[in-house]
Amino acid sequence: MPGKKKFILALDEGTTSCRAVLYSLHDMRAVCSFSEPVPAVYPFGGWVEQDADDIYYRLMLCVRRIFDSAAYDPAEVAAIGLTNQREAVVIWDRKTGNALAPCIGWQCRRTAEYCEGLKKRGLGDMIKRKTGLVIDAYFSATKLKWLLDNTPGAHEKAAKGELLAGTLDSYLVYRMTGGASHITDVTNASRTMLFNINDMKWDGELLSLFGVPGCILPRVVECAGRFGEMSFGGVRIPVCGIAGDQQASLIGQACFGMGDVKCTYGTGAFILANMGSVPRITRSPLLTTVAYVIGGEKAYAFEGSVFNAGSVIGWLKDIGLLSSVAESEEVASGVEDADGVYLVPAFTGMGAPYWNMNCRASLLGMTRATTRGHIVRAGLESIALQCGEVYDLMADALGSPLGALRADGGASRNGLLLSVQADVIGAQVRRSREKESTSLGAAYLAGIGCGAIDGTDEIVRKHSFDATFEPSTDGGKTVKLKEGWKAAVRATLDAQ
Repeated sequence: MPGKKKFILALDEGTTSCRAVLYSLHDMRAVCSFSEPVPAVYPFGGWVEQDADDIYYRLMLCVRRIFDSAAYDPAEVAAIGLTNQREAVVIWDRKTGNALAPCIGWQCRRTAEYCEGLKKRGLGDMIKRKTGLVIDAYFSATKLKWLLDNTPGAHEKAAKGELLAGTLDSYLVYRMTGGASHITDVTNASRTMLFNINDMKWDGELLSLFGVPGCILPRVVECAGRFGEMSFGGVRIPVCGIAGDQQASLIGQACFGMGDVKCTYGTGAFILANMGSVPRITRSPLLTTVAYVIGGEKAYAFEGSVFNAGSVIGWLKDIGLLSSVAESEEVASGVEDADGVYLVPAFTGMGAPYWNMNCRASLLGMTRATTRGHIVRAGLESIALQCGEVYDLMADALGSPLGALRADGGASRNGLLLSVQADVIGAQVRRSREKESTSLGAAYLAGIGCGAIDGTDEIVRKHSFDATFEPSTDGGKTVKLKEGWKAAVRATLDAQ
């Protein structure tokens, strides 16, 4: 690597915002970042759409702001890494690169009825065996089918080779490279419900089932390599790393050993546990997904998605129990426990291990002595209890204890939450130095892809934590808390 290369540029395209983050190659610390909001449109109940062209524009605006600073020169950037919200899907014109319809977001439920039909046809076992996923509108396949069936002329354009499709990483790389690269990485492909994770290929039977022509899909590549170049300010910068956001976080947390497990506490909480190089597809509510492929080294992961985590704290603020999100730890610490109060935060249904999209939230166990401190504490405990159920399922599925839970994301700054989490799982919780491991993971991949970072061993050496939370010795209290939680969930589901 030439001496003038000092930085890695990470592009992080998320659900509600996109960011460009410049990392120093010397110590992989962020030196500059800019972000832009990513608006969403909700045309009907359960529908979520975004403008893919606008997402690309906003992401490039973040890049431009970094290099408008006199301190940074595009010529000093060794490579670009990209990470993105997963499952969202786009169709676009091969010639112009412009989207032909709105991007359908991962939260969109417009194909839920179609998914129920697939389940009634008994296709769940076949689809999970091939993809590691459950049949759900969350994943890309049914969204892509909907776009092709409901965008005027889409099937005709596809037949003529005029239309391309893919998840957002594929679309963004196509635009960034001026149409030179139509690719996706294995982690994003594994979230489409069209990709066979056993042989790492688009699956012909699934393409036929969903009516998706294979010719419109991107070529699938490893997470690190040389995937094309983006021209900026007359400088050509190679794109060398790609991963879906949760896998990028796994990499940013250096979870490269079997049993290494991380949780990203964002709006939702996403828990991934490295299961090694052989996929284990079980009948449990856990998903099996591709964790990464780097330099030929392949790893899979169990994944559990908790739909409401940081959003619980936001809700407590919205209803007036908190003046700010940051106040949650102080208010909840003002009481010894939640005094039997449980919040089941099914504001958008429940993810793993329940996968119930129709469930609604409940608040149980209140008395006249209940205070806002008890309710706020119950909210924080609900996050830890949901994540704890997934953690326990993963340990059972692996057949061996998991390692310490590595924590990142905005809500991981709440020390009480992580302390309760350690109690619930009966193991250490270690908070990453970097709050945003997602963009860091993309930067690491780009560094490996361009040769500036010497593989995953160097990532392990560079990774560090800023705090460790030990489980309480009062196991009886934790058992009672978990039993009460299960009873609260049962009551909530029975009441629907």
